[in-house]
Amino acid sequence: MPFQLTTDFLEQIEQLIAIKDGNALRELLQDFHFADIAEILEELNSDEATYLIKLLETVITSEALMELDDDVREKILDRLSPKEIAEELEELDTDDAADIIAELDDDIQQKVIGQIVDEDHAADIVDLLKYDEDTAGALMAKELVRVKETWTVAGCVREMRRQAKNVTRVHSIYVTNKEGKLTGRLSLKDLLTASEKAHISEVFIPKVDYVTVHTENEEVARIMQKYDLEAIPVIDEEGILVGRITIDDIVDFIKDEAEKDYQMAAGISQVVEADDSVWELTRARLPWLVLGLFGGLGSVYIMQGFEEALEQFPILFFFTPLIAAMAGNVGVQSSAIIVQGLANDNVKGSLFNRLVKEVGLALINGTALGLLVIIFGTIVGQEQLVSITIAASMLSVIIVAALIGTFVPIILDKRGIDPAIATGPFITTSNDIFGIFLFFYISKVVLGF
Repeated sequence: MPFQLTTDFLEQIEQLIAIKDGNALRELLQDFHFADIAEILEELNSDEATYLIKLLETVITSEALMELDDDVREKILDRLSPKEIAEELEELDTDDAADIIAELDDDIQQKVIGQIVDEDHAADIVDLLKYDEDTAGALMAKELVRVKETWTVAGCVREMRRQAKNVTRVHSIYVTNKEGKLTGRLSLKDLLTASEKAHISEVFIPKVDYVTVHTENEEVARIMQKYDLEAIPVIDEEGILVGRITIDDIVDFIKDEAEKDYQMAAGISQVVEADDSVWELTRARLPWLVLGLFGGLGSVYIMQGFEEALEQFPILFFFTPLIAAMAGNVGVQSSAIIVQGLANDNVKGSLFNRLVKEVGLALINGTALGLLVIIFGTIVGQEQLVSITIAASMLSVIIVAALIGTFVPIILDKRGIDPAIATGPFITTSNDIFGIFLFFYISKVVLGF
């Protein structure tokens, strides 16, 4: 049965922490999964959570720390000594340990690394910290099973047993030459069915997908998704096998990117949480609100330029929100599809073909909506020429909005800017301005004022 954290259970834990009954807490939580422990820690205050971290076995608490929200983990780590942090990191794979180390201040980092007993583990963590954050080098783990193509099957099995002790999950077995360069992968089935005296060079598979330490995380995710990989090896500039990236790391990366893009599309300029400070939330939201303000002021200025039209045909004023809304909606729809396609590497073909497709789609949607406006005008007794004007304006606005929503993300992507920034306030504001201008300009042409 899935774990459910109830109020009564949480109060029981808080009471046991208050009276420092460590034995009762250990007995109560001994069979809990680390993800459930993390859920409990999220609901405790920082002092209570720190007490529980120090109390329970590090093999559980280390994994629980990785499951915590960044802010919660930061508060707990601030209450742990370098030695206590090092004890937690020794239980983690190098990639997770490096992620936690990277969150610490530089002076604390050195102290923690100095407290790690396993010198090889500490060296691997330090090595990972030198790579750029958004590259495969920073995402990979050093733990893997590697065999040399010159080994016999019997010797390979013995060595695999030794290496597997330090690897949480053995997704793949990688083959290297005597210099350590990646040459292929080894099928467990082929290994088990081969003669013990056979050499690995006779049974390994030379074709293997890989990435380099400098490959961007998005490209790693694309490759693993395309070829349905559970893990992928990472090589350095010389082709030396230096690590591997597993599917759980990619899932975490994709989740983080999706959250960032969602907030950016909503007009939030940096990743924030609901419980962040008012200042942090304001700093993330205000820039896009300012953009929206200037866009609105631009629309007001345009409407002032057509003041005569509003005097002669005041009914046009009541349709301006409709035109602005349709422009914004169509633009966001178009940009959302393109941003998704760019993220999945599905936006292919010539720009001209995409132009034709978007114009055709906009014509169909604009015509259908324009006809509904004319029908509505007939039902309410509106002057037919006014209805036709509004319908024609809407058709034009929808075409322009679709083109803006399509090509702005593509242009941003080609310039190395995250195309997710194109959705939300950016597209909405620009389309509002263009929409209002087209509406009144077409009205001027058709109605003759």
